[in-house]
This record gives sequence, C-alpha cells and structure tokens, in this order.
Amino acid sequence: MMLTRETWKGPWAGLPVAWDAQDRFDEAAYRADVRRCCEAGIPGVYTGGTTGEFYAIEIDEFREISRATVEECHSHGAPAMIGCSATSTKGATRRARIAAELGADAIQVTLPFWMEVGDRDIVPFFKAVSDASGGLPLSVYETKRCKRVLTLEEHRMVREAVPSYLMVKSNAGTIGATKEGCQELSEFVNVFAAEIFWKDLADCGIAGACSAMVYWNPTYVLGLWNQVRESNSEALVAAHRDIIRLHEFFAAEFGPRGFTDTAYDRLLGNALGILQTSYRSRGPYPSPTGEDARVVQTWCHENFPEFLRNL
Repeated sequence: MMLTRETWKGPWAGLPVAWDAQDRFDEAAYRADVRRCCEAGIPGVYTGGTTGEFYAIEIDEFREISRATVEECHSHGAPAMIGCSATSTKGATRRARIAAELGADAIQVTLPFWMEVGDRDIVPFFKAVSDASGGLPLSVYETKRCKRVLTLEEHRMVREAVPSYLMVKSNAGTIGATKEGCQELSEFVNVFAAEIFWKDLADCGIAGACSAMVYWNPTYVLGLWNQVRESNSEALVAAHRDIIRLHEFFAAEFGPRGFTDTAYDRLLGNALGILQTSYRSRGPYPSPTGEDARVVQTWCHENFPEFLRNL
C-alpha cells in the first residue's frame, strides 16, 4: 500500500515483541498477534517503537521481527511500519535499509538519544535515514526521551529537506500534543497522538495515533476514532474521563514497580485485548505477571465496564 497523507490515518497498533522462556523471538506468537490486529480492522501495524523495545534488540532480531511484521501485514492487506531508531546515524540508516529491503510501507525514527543532537545535525540525520530507505514514507517519533524536542520551524526544515516526512508521532511535552502545535503541524504533516489527547486535538487536525489501546480493545478505540472524525465532543469528553482514570490506576498500581511502556502494553494487551504475547519484557526492565492481569481485569469490571464490551 502506498501511504500518503490522505491514507496514513487512524489508530495504528504499536505491538510488543513476543519473547519465549529463553528470551528469544517467538515468531509464531508474534505473527499471531499481528494477524489478530489486522483481522480486527486496525488500519496498520508497526513495531520498533518503545513498546517494541527497539532499544533492546540486536540487529539480527530486528531483521527477523521486521520480516514477520511486513509479511503478516501484507498477507492480510494491511500496511506495516518499521521503527528504525538507534543511537547513531549508522545504526538508524542500517535499519532503514533493511526495512526497505523487506518491503516495509513506512519507517519511523527518533533522534539519537544517548547524547543530545545539535541544531545543525537534525536535518542531515533525518535526510540520511530517509535516503537509506529509498524515500519510504517517514514518521518522526517525537519524545522528550531524546533530550530535546523539535520546534515548528525545525519540523518545517525537515519536511523541506525530506519530502517523505509525512507523519509525526507526538507525545507529551512536544508541540504536536498541544492544540496550537497540532494545528500548525497538520498543515504539512499528519499528527499522531495517543488517545489521551484526542479530546483536545479533535478539532486541530489530528490524523491518528501510534496506539496500544487499540489492541487492548479494538472495537472501543476504533469507535472512539470515529467520534474524533465526527468531532463528537460530548462522546470524547466522556471517554477522556475514563481514559484518565485508567491511566491514573496504572500509575498508582504499577508505577512504583518501575513498569516501562512495554510492560504496561503487553499486560493490558493480554489482560483485556487480542494479544497472546508473553508477559516477558527484555531485562533489566521489569515484567508484568498473570496476577497483574487479574488485578487489571477486576479494576476494569468495577470501574470501566465500557472498555470490556465486545472483547
């Protein structure tokens, strides 16, 4: 599928990687999760984000995971995006070449994050990654974990130098997660932001999300996305209250244990959604358990029953 600004929309599933008991890539389990996302009508699937533990996989694993994602998506008529983030230009460009060779429909990359990237090096970095991919549609992953965020002008500079820059994944603390910033960015790139932002950004040009919630409950989230497209503020306000409460519960229950993005997402994907991946996160980061899943299920039954419908 040729992704354009017109077609690259909606909540895409950002999947965790399935690891077996020996901490190896469990390809069969992972492919099954990709397949279930496609069958649920989720617009696209990507791997290699924070939930996909890009920071914890070796290059041979990157190739295996990317191949499985692309093949499984394409066999179900869905597009696949591969995250190519790394701590150097060489690492990111190498991943971008592999993603292109495997037939990915898009790539995503964040600024290298171990040391802060200087102003003059931002555009050359993104251009090098785009060139390595042969100009595949590009998503810029904006996060404060990179030690800096881009200004509106820097986004414009990247877009001018890299015509394939079509989407930005905006997170808290970046301009795309604000009303004004989303509106301004959406004039030249698609802005993706998590469901927690949809209430405020529905009328500001938001185009979709790199989502975990969409595989926690596809029916609920895809239905909520329809409310965004229809600018149904009443429905979005009500949903926002519930989503905030859910996130507050996560923080209170699991935050003290140091859960990372992937721990939360594989926990909820197993407890409520369509995933059958393992609970295992790559060390040294903590992993959830089956007992944690029962705690989540109980809380949702008592506090957010709407989120359990149509599962």
